[in-house]
Amino acid sequence: MQMEFHYYATYCAACLAGYSHEESIEIAYSAALVDFCSESFLMNISAPRRAATTQMQLEMVDTKTDRKGRKTITEIWASFHFLPGDLYAEVGRGGRSYQDKYRMICNVNSDLLVKTVELARGEGLQAAGVAMHILADTWAHRYFAGTPSLVINNINYSFYEKVPDGDGFTERPVVFRHNPSAKDDPEKGIYVNTIYRSSENSVMNLGHGRAGHLPDYGFAVYRYLPAWGDYEELVKNNEEDFYHAFGQMVYALKNLKDNHSVFEKEIYDFEAMSPYEDRIRRILKERSLTAERGWKTLGEELSGCEIPDFSVTAFCDDYAMAGAKEDTVLGRFFRAAIRQKNMVSEEIRKSGNRILRTKRFGKEK
Repeated sequence: MQMEFHYYATYCAACLAGYSHEESIEIAYSAALVDFCSESFLMNISAPRRAATTQMQLEMVDTKTDRKGRKTITEIWASFHFLPGDLYAEVGRGGRSYQDKYRMICNVNSDLLVKTVELARGEGLQAAGVAMHILADTWAHRYFAGTPSLVINNINYSFYEKVPDGDGFTERPVVFRHNPSAKDDPEKGIYVNTIYRSSENSVMNLGHGRAGHLPDYGFAVYRYLPAWGDYEELVKNNEEDFYHAFGQMVYALKNLKDNHSVFEKEIYDFEAMSPYEDRIRRILKERSLTAERGWKTLGEELSGCEIPDFSVTAFCDDYAMAGAKEDTVLGRFFRAAIRQKNMVSEEIRKSGNRILRTKRFGKEK
């Protein structure tokens, strides 16, 4: 998902779920911060490095992909951006290493999603925001894994975008280029992706890097051959997926307000969304690199309040000056992030998956 969905769309979902403007801002800020809370950010404000929820490009350049490095990468990306869909999936082919990686593939409505939302219950607005980021990303990042793997995350030349044409779609091949300083061009069907690396564990093969940002755009409809798919094509309709993501966020946030409820899979609060369905679908369909204006305008109409622009450092001064840092917005965010990372890592280990081991033999460190 793009930042505007994690921030402005999450704000909209919180408003529809009955939260106040101030509460919605804290939830939305926390959801968006997941994409910026790197070790560098944490070190700059003297916060615990274990709370890292992402790795920035410059950090990735210096990250080794030995066993210890892959463990660090996987704990971050699988916990917050590519939540595994089924850690006990029947794979039916490949060796143990391949099966371990296959079971890391992200998907929606998983048992881990239930654990993620329940982990946030009673833990405050920041924990709710972290959970909403993870929930939303399961819809955008499904079919990719949050661990470096060529045999799982690679795509090939058979990659086609379905472009709206009247009442239907026209297909055209996607052109990928590898210039990280360039911008995507949806009108011409040109998108930036990571460069091909034949090394199984290259960071170029992390998540949906080989498919560029297409999985993050609400307007994107495409079909492709995933490396893990045994030559079976997948069709991904982001408008429908993102609409479901939004509806699931509204339901989840309502659910978290009621401490006597239990979060259930495959429930979407389309009823609360129904007065705004056409509006939301227009925002999602807009063939633009950012849908910020649409979501922000909708959010301000829902609450009657102005939504401030997102700023990573918005609460840094409060954290720096506080005596009891754990009671600040950032302190509560860090607590939620560490709990989430610990929970997912433990679930991966409990499943028998060896992907987080740092030694070839024996117990992991």
